[in-house]
Amino acid sequence: MGGPLVLSGAARADTWPSKPVRVVVSHPPGGLTDAFARAYAEYISQKLGQALVVENKTGASGIIAADFVAKSPPDGYTLLVTISTTLVMSQALFKSLPFDPNKDFVPISFMDAGHLPFIVHKSVPATNVKEFAAWAKNNKVSIGSYSPGSYSHIAAAELNKALGLQMEVVHYRGEGPMWQDMLAGTIQAANGSVAAATSVLQSGAGRAIAVPQVKRMKKLPDVPTFLEQGITAKAFQIRGWVGLFGPAGTPAPIVERLSALMVEAGHSPRLRQMLDTFGIDESATDNKTFQRIWREENPVWIDLVKQLGIDPQ
Repeated sequence: MGGPLVLSGAARADTWPSKPVRVVVSHPPGGLTDAFARAYAEYISQKLGQALVVENKTGASGIIAADFVAKSPPDGYTLLVTISTTLVMSQALFKSLPFDPNKDFVPISFMDAGHLPFIVHKSVPATNVKEFAAWAKNNKVSIGSYSPGSYSHIAAAELNKALGLQMEVVHYRGEGPMWQDMLAGTIQAANGSVAAATSVLQSGAGRAIAVPQVKRMKKLPDVPTFLEQGITAKAFQIRGWVGLFGPAGTPAPIVERLSALMVEAGHSPRLRQMLDTFGIDESATDNKTFQRIWREENPVWIDLVKQLGIDPQ
């Protein structure tokens, strides 16, 4: 019984793609997720000789798009580009999901969302984490979060825990208004992307004093990691991501081909320029690397979100 199924899958993979491929993006145009989807899709389209049509299906923290792809035929003609919040953190933020993140998708390529440096307002007399902790213990500190359950929320909670602080977390609807408040001096600290925080950093309104992940950031080579500064919490070592997925059951040859093309695309001039603009050091990885990261880091993320004490919706 197994032979015909394997041959059928191989035959489909051999003729793929014979028509345009739909790339469903879980977030609206203008952000990193959409920019990645369009840039990588354009490169792959040129290599395959078939259009990869990008379609934004927004809403419900990306769940609408993910559910659509999960229920699509696993033939390589419908793909998903989404972020770690949609498929990982959502497992702790929602009571139930219309799909199983761990069974209904096949990871194809991991795109690092980049370092999210810890930035303090210019009024804060600190150039490193130790100095910040000493100052924060004697002052009222408001720390920004670009949404409840986000990495910035997790980072704030983990810093309070690691440094023995009681910073008040202020939640925003996205990074834009958060950095506007730092420009105004309304908040004293925040974690976020270099691209979104450009106005804060270039104007001198704020300075980066630490970066997460295990390696320093190329755009901020003089800013040490949290780990270098003695903060060993896992939250400051694991990575947020943008990921390319197919529905579970997508033929392995198609997954492998897409995976290889994603890695190849990441080294193209356009993608290298885009990565530099967003302050991201690493380009897309292959499916095996993504599967390993999925297994190792997802449980850590879910546990960190649960520790925030947010009541699931």
